[in-house]
Amino acid sequence: MGLLQKKGGLIRTAEAISAGIHPRSLYYLRDTGFLEQISRGIYRLSEQEPIGNPDLVIVAVRIPKAVICLISALAFHEISTQIPHKVEIALCSGAESPRIDYPPIFIHRFNDASLMAGIEEHLIDGVTVKVYSPEKTLADCFKFRNKLGMDVVLEALKLYKTRRKINIQELLKYARICRVENIMKPYLEAII
Repeated sequence: MGLLQKKGGLIRTAEAISAGIHPRSLYYLRDTGFLEQISRGIYRLSEQEPIGNPDLVIVAVRIPKAVICLISALAFHEISTQIPHKVEIALCSGAESPRIDYPPIFIHRFNDASLMAGIEEHLIDGVTVKVYSPEKTLADCFKFRNKLGMDVVLEALKLYKTRRKINIQELLKYARICRVENIMKPYLEAII
């Protein structure tokens, strides 16, 4: 079980099979309580502490190319009072839609420049989770303001101002990438 410990206590079925572990062995370990199944095809050591943010961890393991965005990223950075009902992820425009039952996800398609900009990697329970930075998330929120609602965007901007050090250069950089610079500028001037 050194493989499990090397992987931070989590393993996907495909990884176990490629390491020479038969699926029946995984099921036996699950049935005897040594492993717990946290999602389809994902197992973890039962002796570990409970997962702090299971939805983000499961999405990061099941969809490695996904980046947590919009309401889910706002909630992660604690700059929103909104509670995400789905994990919102960003994928490349041409990427295949993932098949995942739980947690519920909502996919946003980004172009390459917008997808790759502002990604931060956070270690949650031994798993690397990709989340957009607060500044990139705010620019994305302005881009999707008609879907989210302007009240959600403005609340996030106010909380960003009170809870973090404002980085105008970063906000404008991501506003340019997301093509919302002219829309964001008046709001940024108002909070300064």
